[in-house]
Amino acid sequence: MAVHVPEEYYYTKDHEWAQVDENIVTVGITEFAQDSLGEIVYVELPEEGQKVTQNEPFGVVESVKAVSDLFAPVSGTVIEVNTSLTDDPAVLNDNPMNDGWLVRIEMDTEKELANLMRAPDYKKLISEAK
Repeated sequence: MAVHVPEEYYYTKDHEWAQVDENIVTVGITEFAQDSLGEIVYVELPEEGQKVTQNEPFGVVESVKAVSDLFAPVSGTVIEVNTSLTDDPAVLNDNPMNDGWLVRIEMDTEKELANLMRAPDYKKLISEAK
């Protein structure tokens, strides 16, 4: 399966993507993660206003195959949660890179972006994982 890896996004080794717009980071799981997990049936996300720490769990996705923690790509405060996923987690199966975004985080410092992968490195990581 060819997975879509947008060049402008950042990526974690745990297969989250991060789209940065000034100091707001929209976070989701990659197509590779969704494909690996299979059909996602449940999503647990943090509350708005909750603080998250880079590389620490902030939520859970549950699929027919496994339960997986979601890891924050940056530290900051959750300012928006995609509550539609609570009602319809299947959105993550169909469109994990757009409509299936999980949270928006107001990041504490842009310096943490240096700890994330860019698209070429992420593509290499997933090609080695196959």
